Amino acid sequence: MKTNTKVAELLVSYSNNISPEQKISSSDDSYDIVMNLWNLNTIQIQEEVKVIFLNDALMVLGFYSLSKGGISSSIVDIRLILSVALKAIATGIILVHNHPTGNLKPSKADLDITKKLKSACDVMGINLLDHLIISKKSYFSFADEGLL
Repeated sequence: MKTNTKVAELLVSYSNNISPEQKISSSDDSYDIVMNLWNLNTIQIQEEVKVIFLNDALMVLGFYSLSKGGISSSIVDIRLILSVALKAIATGIILVHNHPTGNLKPSKADLDITKKLKSACDVMGINLLDHLIISKKSYFSFADEGLL
């Protein structure tokens, strides 16, 4: 029996009204960029996660505010990160989150999510270039420490 079922058409689009001007060559560059994106009034109060998306030339396409959490955690949804990366035709990403305590040492959860994200990115042909843990005054780079 044939039914008259309607299915929605999915439209996928990406628009960037700012041409890429900022190149990331080091973790210092990444930290400088995110410190301009972060609300410094809440960096020591609430954990947040942001993702920077880059093209093949390591030029910043843009950033995405992934989540805001509580005092000691925030959600990192790998599917959302990859969906935004694919939509933006990004070939590289940098995951960034803050530790409100100022302790920059990665937790077991930080290490686990980095491993899972790297694996998912590898499948999709996207480079996980770095994962930064930031505070108001400094940062920890997974790439610099050989953890990627």
